[in-house]
Amino acid sequence: MADKTGARALMIQGTGSDVGKSLIVAALARAYTRRGLRVRPFKPQNMSNNAAVTPDGGEIGRAQALQARACGVAPSVDMNPVLLKPQTDIGAQLVLRGRVVGTAEAAGYQRRKGELLPAVLESFHRLRAACDLVVVEGAGSPAETNLRAGDIANMGFARAAGVPVVLAGDIDRGGVIASLVGTHRVLDAEDRAQIRGFLINKFRGDLRLFDRGVTEIEARTRWPCFGVLPYQKAAARLPAEDGMDLAHWARRMQGGAVRIAVPMLSRIANFDDLDPLRLEPGVTVEMVPPGRPLPGDAQGVILPGSKATLADLAFFRAQGWDIDLAGHVRRGGWVLGLCGGYQMLGRAVADPDGIEGPPGTAPGLDYLDVETVLAPAKTLRAVTGRDVATGAALTGYEMHLGVTHGADRARPLLHLDDGAGGQVPEGAVSLDGRIAGTYVHGLFGYDAQRAAWLARWNVAPGLASYDGTVEAALDELAEAAERHLDLDALWAISR
Repeated sequence: MADKTGARALMIQGTGSDVGKSLIVAALARAYTRRGLRVRPFKPQNMSNNAAVTPDGGEIGRAQALQARACGVAPSVDMNPVLLKPQTDIGAQLVLRGRVVGTAEAAGYQRRKGELLPAVLESFHRLRAACDLVVVEGAGSPAETNLRAGDIANMGFARAAGVPVVLAGDIDRGGVIASLVGTHRVLDAEDRAQIRGFLINKFRGDLRLFDRGVTEIEARTRWPCFGVLPYQKAAARLPAEDGMDLAHWARRMQGGAVRIAVPMLSRIANFDDLDPLRLEPGVTVEMVPPGRPLPGDAQGVILPGSKATLADLAFFRAQGWDIDLAGHVRRGGWVLGLCGGYQMLGRAVADPDGIEGPPGTAPGLDYLDVETVLAPAKTLRAVTGRDVATGAALTGYEMHLGVTHGADRARPLLHLDDGAGGQVPEGAVSLDGRIAGTYVHGLFGYDAQRAAWLARWNVAPGLASYDGTVEAALDELAEAAERHLDLDALWAISR
């Protein structure tokens, strides 16, 4: 099937955000990989505070790391050369090929994004040189024509790289005919010509009921339909990508014996740390939205990561969650802080250089005897080690700004391998052992480590293998793509 004379490429764009582009790319990547092709994912520009550390010590969007897994390869910084990590309502940290290169306000970034196109194209061509097919993911929608000038995320990239586009519409949210036909209408002629067809995502029920809808879209756009993909329950078993996933979490509860409350910080980051716990039948992970109190009957509270620790510390207090947390601790509940959440649990957090926002210092929640100073150098590394209390093995990664010192670090939560046969302490634990913090992400995704935490809470593991669960879900997506999408036709239009 593969044309061995050179790598092909195909781009999935969407009629809007959250139409399922990331999962469609993952499904296609796994499906074509299962057909024997060497496949790589690519997203020119991503905006997300959920990121992954690559083996070469950079960071990319979490979705691209999952897509790399679907291809059976390690993630690389070339798979997502531009990553924007929102820190304020109008500004974001700019990560270029895995490294922080500064911050950008929205208006300023719109003016300079075209300058990033050469780096984006270089990464894309480097991936093409190493595979048979690159499956590219767009961002947002090409219908946002107000952002078209200098675009590197959708049609600007597609036309510069000569990559054919398939437009995905989400029927689950309603109005899919209007969204596809409307996108066709607002695009200029050259952008419209870049689109080779469309597909429908998240259909519930009898697929035949939309046959007339497909016919109408084809008649109005002159684009062929490459298939109608049913709603995939397997998607719920994959790592969360962005804040829209959190909105679904906040509406969904399960009946586990142990209830864990997680405040939804305004700049919450790497909340996919919680996905393995969410899948445990004995655990209820309750995402608490702003304006609601932390539940008084929760056994535990997890403070998640944050892209702007000082801002989220103020946000935490503004919701009254500091008062709720004090009551939780008085009742004997336990608390775990992850990365930014760990920093918040200390006596103070300082950002003297204004790295994550305006320079300043604020008192922490004062549950751990540690203090944090944010510094420009960012720690990005994969780690292995053991839990101090149980000896359970772990793998994970660090991704943080700042250095934390203080007396409670003499009681570390973890011992990490130093690469020379020794171990170094990491994290901190309170004197009574009920409050802890760590910079290590991904703890619960490692089965032995998750089992050790569940044992602390007197809960039997119900998920045999988190990695196995993710792999099975990717296979389900690939099988659905094989059944419901015309993969041969998609291959034929790729180039």
